[in-house]
This record gives sequence, C-alpha cells and structure tokens, in this order.
Amino acid sequence: MKKYLVLIICLFAVFKASAQSFEPVNKNASPEAKKLLAFLYSIKGKYIISGQHNFNTQLNTYSDSVYAKTGKYPALWGSDFIWDWKTDRGQDVVNEAIKKWQDGYIVTLMWHQGRPTDEPPFDWKQSIQGKLTDAQWTELTTPNTELNKRWLAQIDVVAGYLKQLQDAHVPVLWRPYHEMNGVWFWWGNKKGTDGIAKLWKMMYDRYTNYFHLNNLIWVFGANGIRDIPMDEAYSYKDYYPGANYVDILGADVYHFDYEQKDYNELKQLAHGKLMALTETGELPNQAVLAAQPEWAYFMVWTNFLWSDNTLDRVKQVYSSPQTLNHDVVGAALQSK
Repeated sequence: MKKYLVLIICLFAVFKASAQSFEPVNKNASPEAKKLLAFLYSIKGKYIISGQHNFNTQLNTYSDSVYAKTGKYPALWGSDFIWDWKTDRGQDVVNEAIKKWQDGYIVTLMWHQGRPTDEPPFDWKQSIQGKLTDAQWTELTTPNTELNKRWLAQIDVVAGYLKQLQDAHVPVLWRPYHEMNGVWFWWGNKKGTDGIAKLWKMMYDRYTNYFHLNNLIWVFGANGIRDIPMDEAYSYKDYYPGANYVDILGADVYHFDYEQKDYNELKQLAHGKLMALTETGELPNQAVLAAQPEWAYFMVWTNFLWSDNTLDRVKQVYSSPQTLNHDVVGAALQSK
C-alpha cells in the first residue's frame, strides 16, 4: 500500500510540473528532463531514491548485486565515460543507459576526464590525477588556444554520446568535474570565477548552446568538506558556478562523514534547489536522514556497498519506507 500511495503523490506532482518553483536551468530542456526534475522535486524532503554506480566494464555487476542481497533493484543506475585508461567504452555506456531508461531506471553519468595536455590512454595517476600549472589553466580556459582546442576535442566526443541519449529520449543526471573542491583531480581546487566555475560554464555553453543537449540535468557533485593533509576538500561556495548553471547540488560522502555543518552549508548554497548524495561509501542511516532530509537520492560507489556496509545496513536502507526503489520509481516515470 505504501508504494502506491507514494506513486499517487509523485504522479500528482509530475502532472503539476509547470507549478514547480525550479525549472531546469536549460530553458529548452526536453520534456523528459522536465518530467524527471519535477519528479525529483515531488519527493523533496520526504523520500530518498536508491542508486548504485557501475564501472563501464561491469555495467550491471553492482546493481545486480544489490538485488541478489536485498531482493530490490536500486532506482538510479550510474556509470562513467572514463576512457578506461586504454579504451573508450562510451558506446557501451550509451547502449546500457538506453536500456535502463526504457526499463524505468533513472540514469546518472559522470566522466573521469583525462588531462587535456595528454594523449590517450590516460593514466590514472599521471593524467586524471595529474596537475595543470596556472599558466596551463589560463590557456585551457582561453578560447582558441591550443590547449582549449584539445579540451574541446575531448568534450565533443562525449557530447556525441550524450546526443545519442537525447535522440533516444533519455534524460541524464549529468555530473561533470565531480569532487572539484578536492585536491586529487587535475580540475580540482581551482577556486574563484576563473577556476572550475569558468570551465563548468564553458562546458555548459558548449553542450547547451552549441550541441543543444537539452536532455541534461546539471549536477554539481562536490566532495564532502574535510581537513586531511594532502587529501583536503574545501568549502563548496568557492567552486560553485552559480544557480543559472546547476540543477542539483550534491556531495560525495565517504567514511560515514555526514557532517551536519557540511549539509547546512550546501543547503544554504542551494537556496531551495535539489540536493543529492552523488556518491557514498557508507549508506546513511535513519538518524542521518532525519537530520538531513533533503537528500533526493544516494548513489553507492561500486563495491563499497559490501566493503563498507553490513548486509543488515543495506537491507534496512533498501526496505525503509523512506527509500524509493526501482519498482515505485519506474512506475512513476513510465506513466503518462
């Protein structure tokens, strides 16, 4: 009975989408993107959607593992356009994302992008976790420079994959340059208006105004703030591109580091926009969700579901009345 009551509430909100306080930042957003965003607003503060990340070499391994252990499938399916250090598996991701959407899953995609100064294959440590000098960053973010052109060539490849998803009417929770407030990726810890905020706006402009990718819901996925030498992550506000470029504000939270002060800071920055746990290691328990009710969804990172959570914890979260799994979410999204 609970599932169908939830479904009625969600569908009512979806059909009232025009009355939502927050439309997509892209004014030309596709009908599917608008409907998905409206659905997420309909559960805001009341429910949380379950989600699971899968490597692009194992596109269903971890979602299937959830079902094997709990009897329930996560409602959110995630993967990565990472070029696997050697191979571009983007077409595999596209094909699976289309299947997942047609089967009633929400799709979220990200990209561990190789450093634009490098040629593929992109080494994890040397490239993806490499560094750019201040001069290189300035060149990267200056139109028509050589490094800027190399960056455009990279992002245009992924734009082609996202265009296939748009043609298949698949909306995507698009999470570029994740954990940008941390120090471990080449795009990380670039503060201020000329930092990652500028690069984000450049991608947004390219994808929205040049490629007309209207199926994207833009997710700002920062890392939880932490003070760990050589592994720091700083205040969200110094990296935020602004409300005109972001639909959902998220945090990646590991080690059960659900700090209330961090949640409050992100909520203040969001000004009513949606918030999400864009990556998690340890699942949030009922006490966390009671104190932090506005997380719209969580996405567990691959095998962290089992390496960092007990089976009882996973079963409790997936069976909670507050958690919406694939059965309910799929029915809501596929309704007319």
